[in-house]
Amino acid sequence: MSVRTLPLLFLNLGGEMLYILDQRLRAQSIPGEKARKDEWTDVDRKRVMNDIITTMFNKKFMEELFKPQELYSKKALRTVYDRLAHASIMRLNQASMDKLYDLMTMAFKYQVLLCPRPKDILLVTFNHLDTIKDFIRDAPGILNQVDETFRQLIDTYCGLSAGEFQLIRQTLLVFFQDMHIRVSIFLKDKVQNSNGRFVLPVSGPVPWGTEVPGLIRMFNHSGDEVKRTEFTTAGNYVTPPREGSFELYGDRVLKLGTNMYSVSRPVETHMSGSSKTLASHVKENRVPNPLAKEELNFLARLLGGLEVKKPAGSETGFRLNLFTTDEEEEHAALTRPEEFSYKVINIEATQEPGRQAELSRILGELEVAEPRPASGEKGEDLLALMDAL
Repeated sequence: MSVRTLPLLFLNLGGEMLYILDQRLRAQSIPGEKARKDEWTDVDRKRVMNDIITTMFNKKFMEELFKPQELYSKKALRTVYDRLAHASIMRLNQASMDKLYDLMTMAFKYQVLLCPRPKDILLVTFNHLDTIKDFIRDAPGILNQVDETFRQLIDTYCGLSAGEFQLIRQTLLVFFQDMHIRVSIFLKDKVQNSNGRFVLPVSGPVPWGTEVPGLIRMFNHSGDEVKRTEFTTAGNYVTPPREGSFELYGDRVLKLGTNMYSVSRPVETHMSGSSKTLASHVKENRVPNPLAKEELNFLARLLGGLEVKKPAGSETGFRLNLFTTDEEEEHAALTRPEEFSYKVINIEATQEPGRQAELSRILGELEVAEPRPASGEKGEDLLALMDAL
């Protein structure tokens, strides 16, 4: 597995989260002069987006994220997004947070599957960051934070070989392999089957630097071409017009990773049969996980930079519903498999040696179980056992 995958996973999932929140906040916003005290306004939307992006691109947080390290469990990473989503005055109920995370993960999984070549995952990341910069174009201080992360990405990834990018892509696919949540947008566009698996196209642009299939060349021992044979392909392939830009500013060419919610339309998620089966058997074949302490310490370091904002004074936190009605949200919370529900875990990690040592001691005493090997991830039950903190 690649030790350079975590920043790409976090930034792309974070970008999808911001797309969804922006769309839902816009849909529920009321003009300022007409809004009641408990209703969203466009000012509130901008504040929420600015607060979350500021937290997401915190310098110390990014430094910790970019350190070479293996991916950790889905639940550990999910905890980071729980904290990130609550980094402002916005509050999400459990069912809405579940739906948000499902939409994030399935969107990025689809983008990874469709990348013409492994290196294009970096262009997908750049598309996410380009759109995030549009959200904060009126906030130069936050914009500088995002640009600094852009430069880190360029320095870290632009020099990697094709083989290293292939390893990154494979690591991402292993992370997503058991996730088959049906999303209404994908189902309506017929890019996802009813079992939650994606339909991959057999036509379109070929990877940059390759030729359209349909021609076989034969060479002699001297390297001279001696014969050509053409054959008919099943798909309609075209050559891309140019390579996408890997600079701070430029045309990415590739459209994967852009905001698919820019045109407002309802989005629903549904658990597929295979995911339900996985949930029902996730408690089987548990054995002690020797990496538990390392994973918990990693999580504590990340969460140390993500503080949940509490409303000041008389200010109340605003609740965002990702469902059409409150009744739908309540129904989703009741029907959600218990193993797929997560709680927001508040871990205060400071730089004081005494406090950090005490945290490590407490974390080290936890016995963390590992799921059956077939799940393909470490520490499946991590967050459930972290409730002891």
